[in-house]
Amino acid sequence: MINVGIIAALPAELHPLVREWPRTDQVFCGQIGNLQCFAAAEGMGADAATRSFAAVRAAAGQLDAVLSYGWSGALSCGVKPPQVHPVREVVDAGTGERFRTISPEATQRLVTLNHVARPDEKRPLAERYQASLVDMEAATVGRLARAHGIPFLCLRGISDGYTDHMPDFNPFIDGRGQLRTARFLLRTLVRPADWGALLTLQRQSSESARLLAREIPNLLASAKLVSY
Repeated sequence: MINVGIIAALPAELHPLVREWPRTDQVFCGQIGNLQCFAAAEGMGADAATRSFAAVRAAAGQLDAVLSYGWSGALSCGVKPPQVHPVREVVDAGTGERFRTISPEATQRLVTLNHVARPDEKRPLAERYQASLVDMEAATVGRLARAHGIPFLCLRGISDGYTDHMPDFNPFIDGRGQLRTARFLLRTLVRPADWGALLTLQRQSSESARLLAREIPNLLASAKLVSY
């Protein structure tokens, strides 16, 4: 049996994929074709991704591949919500490190930040890194995969488009990479101008998560990992 670790940030990213999988502690376990898959979503950012990686590795015993999975923001009008894209290369904006995936047909480049990208950052990031996607976790997953000699994959669904102007989530993310939901909702209640953007984000994210679950078998097959 081939073991694959799936690292997401938020449970909602995983939900359409794992809703029928049993869960032990923080790790979901299920099968995709001939693969035994172990999935975790411990939060946003590098520390949370590190915890998720450790959890799935412990649950699997041995990982034959690891997949960074979930939502990303668009840095280009060429990628739009709720599209799903395999990623060819991940760039860490903090260190400049680059992590190539084993996806033979992937063309997109993703840049990882240590915070949620703000609207005014998107164009400079796209130009500096020639990237079309942005997230907070993929570079950490790539680094851990490289350190342990594990093949690396990345599949991303677009939650917010290049021209979508979302509220700044950064002040409401705690030290474990979790959104302080109550505080964020209180802030949103007094800012009706944000309501439309948040409803759009919710709709796009939900559809993107569904498409991610549908696309993951194709990604694993293209990497010659899965068979039926």
